[in-house]
Amino acid sequence: MTYSAEWERVIGRFGRWIDFRNDYKTMDASYMESVWWTFKQIFDKGLVYRGSRIMPFSPACNTVLSNFEAGSNYKDTKDPAVFVTFPLVDEPATSLVAWTTTPWTLPSNLAVAVNPEFTYLKIHDTEKDKVYLVAEPRLKDVLKQCKIKTHKVLEKLKGKDLVGKAYTPLFDYFKSKAEDGCFRIIPGDFVTTDAGTGVVHCAPGFGEQDYAVCVAQGLVKPGGLVMPMDADGKFLDTVPDYAGVYFKDADPLILKDLKAAGRLVASGTVVHSYPFCWRSQQPLMYRATDTWFIKVTEIKD
Repeated sequence: MTYSAEWERVIGRFGRWIDFRNDYKTMDASYMESVWWTFKQIFDKGLVYRGSRIMPFSPACNTVLSNFEAGSNYKDTKDPAVFVTFPLVDEPATSLVAWTTTPWTLPSNLAVAVNPEFTYLKIHDTEKDKVYLVAEPRLKDVLKQCKIKTHKVLEKLKGKDLVGKAYTPLFDYFKSKAEDGCFRIIPGDFVTTDAGTGVVHCAPGFGEQDYAVCVAQGLVKPGGLVMPMDADGKFLDTVPDYAGVYFKDADPLILKDLKAAGRLVASGTVVHSYPFCWRSQQPLMYRATDTWFIKVTEIKD
């Protein structure tokens, strides 16, 4: 209460009218008790549940931010833009190519998505003797970005014909998840031809669409996601090669390892708008958060 009088004066200068004589403060015991009472009524009606959701998260402050907070501090920033391969298990010489600006999410990859209605081309890079699968509308840009000088189209396929095929994971950290149906091609209507390759790498712990499609396909369950990151944004021991490394600092290390493994087709940079924490001015991450929710839509549309 040290500055309560000053706060009253400032609020008045803002042009806000508040009844300070009959107010409540969140630190008041009576206020806390009223919140507990209200929460119990909601709980008794069966409207409280433990769930998992992708939320904007500030590793610098160790806290989730509201969408309003996350949307209030976008900045143009330079990030990696990389193309990586996902070789098919039944056709090891043929690889899907996916594009991402968040290499730090690649160790958590559990699926790749294609649009069932798109036409995909199987092309042969005749110079490097590599066979890639990309969406037809993205071919021209992929050839340019990946510096493919000469190519030959070997086959045309519909996205739906690729669905269900298994691929070799980028890393072995979570290879046991293959028993749950992971590391295969899944259908995704959200896959567009605006950018990338028409193939989207999915790390359900770090993306709203990734999460939704992987849950819908039964690859993961809410609360049971792959989450190799602590609250400070550093990798856990489940990813031993990068354990203790801050997520943005891990990008060059991950790219180096992917290149050594022959899984990196091309890398560059892109300047794009990215959300930053308004308190710390550090980059946010979108990550799965297990917490308590109220089923508001069960009582109000």
